[in-house]
Amino acid sequence: MPIWIPRPVYEALPYVYVAAGAALIAGGYFLPAGLSGWIMLAGVAIVIAGLVFWMHRRDYRAAQSEYDHRPLDD
Repeated sequence: MPIWIPRPVYEALPYVYVAAGAALIAGGYFLPAGLSGWIMLAGVAIVIAGLVFWMHRRDYRAAQSEYDHRPLDD
């Protein structure tokens, strides 16, 4: 069963991921040494996930713009 996300939320997701990851990285910088490494690692992983999501979306849009969207009957 597909989940439908409103377009403004979908468009903002990569930016939210990158911002959340950057916040974790910055927060991990100010925490004690034992926990900060794991939090910073999680932040880096979330930033990478946001960038991958953004690149997949960009590539999909570029591929869709190359196709002719007319029906085959025309």
